[in-house]
Amino acid sequence: MPVPSSAPSRPPAAEALPRCAVCGTGSRQPPFRPDPPEQAPDLDLRPGEPVRSTMARWLQQCPSCGYAAPNITKAHPAAAQAVAAAPFRALLAETGYPPLARRFLAWAHVLEETGALHAAAEATLHAAWVADDLAKDDLARMWRLDAVALWRGGPPLDQEQTVRIIDALRRAEAWGDAFATGEALGLADPPDAVAQVVGLEMRLITARDAGRHTVATALPPPARRPHASHQAIASRGEGFLAKLRRWLGRR
Repeated sequence: MPVPSSAPSRPPAAEALPRCAVCGTGSRQPPFRPDPPEQAPDLDLRPGEPVRSTMARWLQQCPSCGYAAPNITKAHPAAAQAVAAAPFRALLAETGYPPLARRFLAWAHVLEETGALHAAAEATLHAAWVADDLAKDDLARMWRLDAVALWRGGPPLDQEQTVRIIDALRRAEAWGDAFATGEALGLADPPDAVAQVVGLEMRLITARDAGRHTVATALPPPARRPHASHQAIASRGEGFLAKLRRWLGRR
C-alpha cells in the first residue's frame, strides 16, 4: 500500500491576466469569438442575430485608464498620449452618453487621434447602434453624422464604402446630402449588388424613411444565408461588395 507523501502540494499557478498596452494594468477580459450571424445584416452592415445582440462584448476596456479596443493588450504607439489627454478623459466622464456607447467612442477617439479615420468612423457608427437600441434618436443621429465626417475625412472612398455613407445620412435624416450622394453613386456605374442597394436607398430617401432595413430587402433571397461575423469582417477590412459576395456564397 503506497505511503502518502508528506510534501505539501503546490498551489496552481495564478492565471496571467491580460495587461493594458497603455497603462500596464492587468484585468480579466474574456475573449469574444461569436458564431456567424444567422440573419442578414442591416444596410449599414450591422450584423444580424445572434451577433447583433452581443455588442457589449465586442470591445475590451481597461478598468484603470479607460483604454478601449478589441484587444487592449495591443495599442498604437500614440495611444497612450491620446488616452491621457483631456478630451479622452472628458469623454469617459460624459454621463449623458450610454456607458456602452462611451466605450465605442473611446475606441473611435484613439483611432482618430492615431490617424485611422475610417476605422474611427466604424467605431462611431457602432455607438450609433447602441443609441438605436436605447431609442436615443438624437444621439444616434449625431453619431451617424460624426461617422460620415470621419469617413469623408480619411482616404478616398470607393463605391462600396460610399454605400455606408448613404445609409448613415438617410438614417440621420440628412435627406439632401443622402440623395445627392446616392444619385452620384448611381451615375458612376456601380457593380450590380451595389446598384441594387443604392436603388433601395434612393427609394427610402424619397419616401423620407429613416428606419432600419436589411440587405435582404435589396438583394435576392440568398442574402439571407449566414455570413461571417462582425469581427472577421472588421479584421479583414473588406469592402461592401466583397462582404456581399461572401454572404451570397461567391468568392
